[in-house]
Amino acid sequence: MSASEDINQDVSQPQQVVTRFAPSPTGFLHIGGARTALFNWLFARANGGKALLRIEDTDKERSTQAAIDAIIDGLDWMGLDWDEPPVFQSTRARRHAEVAQTLLDNGNAYRCYATAEELEQMRAEQRAAKKPMRYDGRWRDRDPSQAPEGTPYVVRLKTKQRGSMEIMDEVQGRVSVRNEEIDDYVLLRSDGTPTYMLAVVVDDHDMGVTHLIRGDDHLNNAFRQLSLIHAMGWPEPVYAHIPLIHGNDGAKLSKRHGALGVEAYRDEMGILSDALFNYLLRLGWGHGDDEIISRNRAIEFFSLSGVGKSPSRFDPKKLLNLNGIYIRESDDTELTQLVSPRLAEICDTYDATENMALLEQAMPVLKMRAKNLNELAESAKFLFVKRPLAMDEKALSLLEGEKRDILHDVVEPLAGCSEWTLEKLEEIIKAVAETKELGLGKIAQPMRAALTGQANSPGIFDVLVLLGKEEAMDRINDQIKAG
Repeated sequence: MSASEDINQDVSQPQQVVTRFAPSPTGFLHIGGARTALFNWLFARANGGKALLRIEDTDKERSTQAAIDAIIDGLDWMGLDWDEPPVFQSTRARRHAEVAQTLLDNGNAYRCYATAEELEQMRAEQRAAKKPMRYDGRWRDRDPSQAPEGTPYVVRLKTKQRGSMEIMDEVQGRVSVRNEEIDDYVLLRSDGTPTYMLAVVVDDHDMGVTHLIRGDDHLNNAFRQLSLIHAMGWPEPVYAHIPLIHGNDGAKLSKRHGALGVEAYRDEMGILSDALFNYLLRLGWGHGDDEIISRNRAIEFFSLSGVGKSPSRFDPKKLLNLNGIYIRESDDTELTQLVSPRLAEICDTYDATENMALLEQAMPVLKMRAKNLNELAESAKFLFVKRPLAMDEKALSLLEGEKRDILHDVVEPLAGCSEWTLEKLEEIIKAVAETKELGLGKIAQPMRAALTGQANSPGIFDVLVLLGKEEAMDRINDQIKAG
């Protein structure tokens, strides 16, 4: 799309739903932005429409290529695809200026020559009088010839001063504002660059956006933007302003609540994309009592009527619990591919080339307890460490005193086991427990410590099978000798 090209659809055709997600690449893709992207994507998919991506990179000092890459990568990881290549707002400055000139030509905008000093004095007087901080329209009806030649100017929208505007918001309901509350805001700065208000309205129109789904912190902007839409005679979009996400304490979500970038949930926290998709879907939207909702079902169910009016609360524990459910339901081969590089980082004796088959063999057992990929990697480490095992503090406590003697009781029956299967091993260990008149847990705990070097692991019979007879017996004998 060229900078001056108007890409609005042919109005003679039936209107197709078009949504957009428009992040500013001045930082990571945070959770709130990811949910907004998700809702826009889902609404388009649910209505057979188009979902578009626009990168609002007009702030050249703060926008970075790294942030652009991170945003696009995060959206791609979440499975949010777009129906056209991303639009970069910075390439459309000429088109924005064209619209500003049109508004000047039709009398809906004017040149304002007020200096920075004059504007600051105006604001100081308004503060002193405890009046709203608004531009007072001092150049609204003046002839530009009254300004000294060469004086820099901005272009302001000539907003209506009487009556009111009303929005029937799909989430917030009916909302209105008096026109007198909207000042003549700046469209073009003195250097000719467009402001956010101008650029976003022009881009939304040119991209054919029919539904604006965004955070309710933009609700006030909607009326300012509507003034411009009316001035250009463009069709109004449908608005849906979604309540913001709060922390568990009810305060606006921030880093202290765990509001990280999407890449942190993937890379640092080991969250699956399907789990984050499902969690964000249910954060402020619902479909009956359904909690686990697949992507296909989400598209089938999604509507704006399911979005609540109250802020939703982000709960990291709920996200982890949901992630655990998705891990247990995930394909073992896919999980192995995700866990393998994490395991290599924490276990220098793990070799993906040689050991990945064993990791996949263990996955059905390992994934039953894990809530994230990091826990999965940690729980698999015992399979690949070299003897003699390093014992953590809790494991050592399970081998103190008489507890270590239990290893003597199990080593001979295990050594004589000819069928190294779950059933046979369970039979042998239960027989030892009965003979010693001990609960199975009393037998399993020191065995777990000896076999894994940890106090927590999969079931002891699974551990024995996964390690194999030779390795399991060697590890038990190591601890007998150490005693």
